Amino acid sequence: MPSLSHELIVDMFRDRPTMAADLLESQLGFTLPKFDRVEVMSADLTNVAPTEYRADVAIKMIDGRKLVSAVIVEIQRRPDKRKRFAWPAYVGTLYSRLRYPVFLLVVCPNDKVATWCSESITIGDPPYFMMRPSVFNLQDAPVITDIAVAERSPELAVLSALAHGGKPGPEPVLKAFVAALKNVDDDHAYLYYDFVLGPLPSPARVILRSLMSIAETYRPVSDWGRRHFRNGKLEGKLEGKAEGEAEALLTVLSARGLDVSDDVRARITGCTDIEQLSTWIRRAATAETVDELFD
Repeated sequence: MPSLSHELIVDMFRDRPTMAADLLESQLGFTLPKFDRVEVMSADLTNVAPTEYRADVAIKMIDGRKLVSAVIVEIQRRPDKRKRFAWPAYVGTLYSRLRYPVFLLVVCPNDKVATWCSESITIGDPPYFMMRPSVFNLQDAPVITDIAVAERSPELAVLSALAHGGKPGPEPVLKAFVAALKNVDDDHAYLYYDFVLGPLPSPARVILRSLMSIAETYRPVSDWGRRHFRNGKLEGKLEGKAEGEAEALLTVLSARGLDVSDDVRARITGCTDIEQLSTWIRRAATAETVDELFD
């Protein structure tokens, strides 16, 4: 699992706050009060000076004109004992301020951190108040391969690609991720692409680059999309030289355990047609034999 970019995940929840409710209900099994919209609110949960308490994201859920609940979202990359004192203060302060149910959602990158965050926090001697955070492990992100779902929930498609894009057979997940990029603005499209591409293993990275090049289901609507997909490649990031494409193709073939003869290697490394190399890379993702590349 790639390292967790704190600020990027925070921005994802701020930009699409419904994602907090989606994760609580669909992934963690909570039943939330009925609501028809969600809004980001101040994450400043300081109640008494001089201690400052500021959560990563605070979201309120509204039904009509009535506030019905709130969610505090915390991005936790590693165990931090200080949070076991801060989180109860976050929840208590917001509960006192709003006087409605408050949920704490902690997003973690792996099993180790998720296990630590899931531990109950006990306050005082018996009888005592006990709090147990609701934890979402990014490794358990839903596998999103449906293009329509990805387009409706781009941020969930990002989490899906992060969690599953490096596993065997990643093309459906990465294809959905590519489709999702058309529904975000220019800056976020760049950030999400870089965020997903960076930690991918070489074969999956080649597949993602190839999908971004052909983008059969991708119809760019933003200025970023039109600028950088017009010629079938990401300018600067996906352009590359023929030598690089040939090396990428050989990497995929090797990773898939396909034997490459000297003649085939010479044919690949001698090719200077980037479009042809891209076609071979796409075929390499599913080919059973090297000969299928050239059919």
